[in-house]
Amino acid sequence: MSENSERYARNFDTLTWLEQDRLASAKVSVLGLGGLGGGVCEMLARIGVGHLTLIDGDVFEASNLNRQLLCTEALVGTSKAKAAEERIRAVNSLVQVTPVAVYADKATLFDMITGSDLVVDCLDSIHGRFMLQDAARKAQIPVVGGAIAGVSGQVTVIFPEDKGYELIYGKRDHLPARGVESHTGNISYCALMVAAVQASECIKLLLGRGDVLQNKMLIMELWSNSFEIMDLV
Repeated sequence: MSENSERYARNFDTLTWLEQDRLASAKVSVLGLGGLGGGVCEMLARIGVGHLTLIDGDVFEASNLNRQLLCTEALVGTSKAKAAEERIRAVNSLVQVTPVAVYADKATLFDMITGSDLVVDCLDSIHGRFMLQDAARKAQIPVVGGAIAGVSGQVTVIFPEDKGYELIYGKRDHLPARGVESHTGNISYCALMVAAVQASECIKLLLGRGDVLQNKMLIMELWSNSFEIMDLV
């Protein structure tokens, strides 16, 4: 068994060899490398997505230690994008990693994500989500969006032709800067649950397989073990 075959042996027979090759040639951008983004980029690297662009201009704080997989005590005060690059290279050296250790804005985000097959929204800002949706629409790629608050989370998939976040948050006028997570906090296992669903939606999109959450939102609440898919249109 070759090194690559052995590495991905447990992906089969859930995936075919052809699908594994398809993932190896895929390009995914992840915007935000905190509780969601750290989990998403690691899962995509482990399954074999070939090229990851990892975007975050922030540095780790002590408050990140409760949930962000990329954060360790030794890394407090250092770049999230750099930590993500080093982690992915340690996990799967076959993956090409492009770290982008700057904050995205309207002027730069399109260039950061263009050429990707899809982009994963792991942001904690509602305004940032709309900005990403606009850039992805211009780049003609789907967005896999996720958000958490306490032990609740949501995931949706937005194609360029969709209204997307407007169906969730309403019109852009007078939007709050952040969602309810600013009042409820963020718990580690909720972040990883939502990240896992986001990673799953990414793989389905890249392979053209399974049902994706386009114009739908999966809502999860863990105190009551409630899982519901809401139609957005």
